[in-house]
Amino acid sequence: MKVSVLMLAYNHAQYIAQAVDSVLMQQVNFDYEIVIGEDCSTDNTRDILIRYQQENPEKIRLLLPEKNLGMHDNLIQTFKACRGDYIALLEGDDYWTSPDKVQKQVDFLDAHADHTICFHKALVRERDGRPDWYIPVAFQPKQVFTLQYLLGVCNPMTTASIMFRQGFIHEIPDWVYDLDFVDWVLQILLAQHGKIGYINETMSVYRIHLQGNWSRKSQIQGLLQTVKFFEHLSKHFDSSSKFQKNIRFSLTVLHKDLAIAYEKEGDRKNARKYTNIWFFKYLLANGILINATYLKYSTSKIIRTHAPILHKTLSRTLNKFKQLSINFI
Repeated sequence: MKVSVLMLAYNHAQYIAQAVDSVLMQQVNFDYEIVIGEDCSTDNTRDILIRYQQENPEKIRLLLPEKNLGMHDNLIQTFKACRGDYIALLEGDDYWTSPDKVQKQVDFLDAHADHTICFHKALVRERDGRPDWYIPVAFQPKQVFTLQYLLGVCNPMTTASIMFRQGFIHEIPDWVYDLDFVDWVLQILLAQHGKIGYINETMSVYRIHLQGNWSRKSQIQGLLQTVKFFEHLSKHFDSSSKFQKNIRFSLTVLHKDLAIAYEKEGDRKNARKYTNIWFFKYLLANGILINATYLKYSTSKIIRTHAPILHKTLSRTLNKFKQLSINFI
């Protein structure tokens, strides 16, 4: 089996038909299967999928647990059931737009044995008819990325855009249960074993809607989850790993963003808390490489509001550094 399309479905009755149809329309020159983990939806998602499986028994393998497994275990069980050399991911509320998507990604991975992941450009579709937009991939688009790129605050890979090689994920760490997302963890695990390829073509749609797991979160909830993710990554990698620097930088940015977000919410206690964590635990203690001008710009409002004495002292110090053309390291 060349490709397994791994689909997760839970309460996706409104979207699931379009998702499955977008897989069935694929034009390929190899065998593929669709492995769907339907996690005891409370709507009629399961009924819709049973009908599709009966109409396409040679293509669709439907996993129907007797009780709700939850996102993490549903993914793990569905992943274990996949038999393909490559696995393409698709959640039940997203869909593919190109009939050549799977073939193009297989061709890419076949031609690049040193790559473990391939992804492509994806359209983001907001609820309520808001304008579509694209997740930025890089300031200067390129075809090859590495693990260090994934350790940035913004992950450019949407789930429906990913295809990866089997055989590199032998165990999913227990700390994944502490998070509300899994795909970013999988990407990190895979990128430890090879490069990441990028196809600059739009071939899928990522939906943002009220029922979506990530879409329901506020900005602060999302930032807190991402902080937790990077804290786990810091423990996952050896303390001497070259990736620790990337992780610390991302945590620095995230704590700054949390301070700003809490300030906007009028929560001065937490704004002060994350200002102190950001500045003392990460910015100073870890020696983040950042020049004095940027540091002054990024700190001015937060520290002026929540640590005025520190702000006054820091401003004087940074002005001296600037006059001497010394970078703050």
